[in-house]
Amino acid sequence: METNASGLPQHLRPDIRRVRRGFDRRAASFEQQAFIEPALRQRLLERLALITLTPERILDLGCGTGQAAFALAGKYRRAQVFAADLSPAMLAQCARRRPWRLRRRVHALCCDAGALPLRRGRVDLGLCKLMLHLHPDPAAVVAPCRRVLRPGGLLLFNTFGPDTLRELRSAWRQVDTHAHVNLFMDMHDLGDALQRAGLGAPVMDVETLTVTHEQPEAMWRDLRATCAGNTLEGRPRGLTGRARHTRLLAALEAQRREARLPTTLEVVYGHAWGQPEPPASRPGEVRIPLSSLRRGARSTPD
Repeated sequence: METNASGLPQHLRPDIRRVRRGFDRRAASFEQQAFIEPALRQRLLERLALITLTPERILDLGCGTGQAAFALAGKYRRAQVFAADLSPAMLAQCARRRPWRLRRRVHALCCDAGALPLRRGRVDLGLCKLMLHLHPDPAAVVAPCRRVLRPGGLLLFNTFGPDTLRELRSAWRQVDTHAHVNLFMDMHDLGDALQRAGLGAPVMDVETLTVTHEQPEAMWRDLRATCAGNTLEGRPRGLTGRARHTRLLAALEAQRREARLPTTLEVVYGHAWGQPEPPASRPGEVRIPLSSLRRGARSTPD
């Protein structure tokens, strides 16, 4: 079975067109209906307090309605901020909500995260909020980020890990064998992707949150509002049907704790640093890391 750089087969990859349409539909009400994004956005921004950095150019990748871009422009008052998103409707909301004083420093970019329209080494700080899991190939997003990041620049991100929505995934398994819930990359796989892309000193950590709802309808509403529903290319195309929906509700009810339905969110945080491009090899030249020679060295008796 053919897989991409993230190890996902075709039918288990998010459909980027469906993701874009979902955010386009929800753009106008996104800030009012989002139930977890504001808190996770703030937690990511708070990590910058621990890092000494004075960026001149910032990339907010997956900017949504622009709240993080505006906060970054306020924190770094000399910086130009590129607010990038796949959804034109989200960028329209970003432009509509942009404070007048920031009109010359926050610039909209409509693009796929895997094909950033910025020059090499252009960015001092890249922020990537809750969007890697919505891309068909999360690992392939890292290389463009590394390309636009200057040496010494910082990439800071969060995304959902594989335990996210485990209750919903388990409930669907009791109904049928189709893929109904998006998959999420493991923290260690993301760390490997950062290193393969040439980013330096990657640091990863994870926190697990549990959100509870009184009724399934409230859970569906929150998941739809965040576009965390089923965007997989191999998702079932037909209607769920009353019998299958009843079985799903029964499976969810079996998980009820203290009169509420739990939903797990595994949030992965990471950062890494831009490094200089390695020197190009001459024809016929083979470069071997010194560390590998040290690991392979054997002592011989005199």
